[in-house]
Amino acid sequence: MRAYDLLFEQALTRLDPERIHHAAFRAIRVAAPLTGRAVRVPSSPVHALGLTFPHPLGLAAGFDKNAVGIDGLAALGFGHVEVGTVTGEAQPGNPQPRLFRLKADRAIVNRMGFNNDGSEVVARRLAAWRATGRSTILGVNIGKSKVVPEDEAARDYEKSAGLLAPHADYLVVNVSSPNTPGLRNLQAVEKLEPILAAVRRRADEVRPDHRVPLLVKIAPDLGDDDVLAVADLALASGLDGIIATNTTISRDGLASPADEVGAIGAGGLSGRPLTRRSEDVVRLLRERVGPDLTLVGVGGITTVDDARRRLAAGADLLQGYTAFVYEGPLWPRRIVTGLGTRSAKGPATDA
Repeated sequence: MRAYDLLFEQALTRLDPERIHHAAFRAIRVAAPLTGRAVRVPSSPVHALGLTFPHPLGLAAGFDKNAVGIDGLAALGFGHVEVGTVTGEAQPGNPQPRLFRLKADRAIVNRMGFNNDGSEVVARRLAAWRATGRSTILGVNIGKSKVVPEDEAARDYEKSAGLLAPHADYLVVNVSSPNTPGLRNLQAVEKLEPILAAVRRRADEVRPDHRVPLLVKIAPDLGDDDVLAVADLALASGLDGIIATNTTISRDGLASPADEVGAIGAGGLSGRPLTRRSEDVVRLLRERVGPDLTLVGVGGITTVDDARRRLAAGADLLQGYTAFVYEGPLWPRRIVTGLGTRSAKGPATDA
């Protein structure tokens, strides 16, 4: 058993998950000057979104909601960091407790509710970070403020885009979190299209000299026909990419006891249970959109085998979050090293 596994099982699982997250994140930020620049691991660069990524694996949105630890996270081995979700207005999120573990499934349930400092504060923070000359590829994930009515969603996303696009290497429109009432309704093509158009227009206004790539993040719970509809919209509207997938509201097929799952209640589930569906969605998208649109595979990627299969399904880039929590700070380095040094035809046994 690895040292981190022992620490996780014997100590960390006894403490509140949200408290542990904040403590661990503080440690990552404090260690950043000691760990220095991002670790170099054997891998080939990936050219996507008009950018050159050092390798495929990045950190998904949700870990660094307020853009306070980009350097520390990059130093652990992530090739890109996606911050957020950031909303137009600052908001505290849902009442605690709102973060839970399902250890038997290597999964997490969260109903955080887009707790963040808001786009104005995060924009100032990113401006200061950019002024230091850091080169980490940075994605900014934006969502709808809870207080904003659904019929005014485009305006809210537009506000965030105007403030954050000047500092982002790419922007992501998040319409797939289950923890903001009504948000997933915006995945319907007729509602999503004006949001994407508003964000694209505003990003171009504030970055007239450079086109910031725009992606949309979708849920694994969309039916196949709806996934294909989003793919068609992405092609028709000139979207640069799709991130597949966000968390799921499904509780099917879990190994955890039903009473434990029921006691947790509502929220988005991430981790190992998403592996198959997220892979299937990536494959479905790639078959629909062809070779040029960038696809980012996220959901249930834990091992080198998982990562390799997601790439084989059609993903250009990968992201992780839950495995980072369960596997520890050396996890990104292990995945990227495995991808870079093992034969694509040979079996990988990293677990």
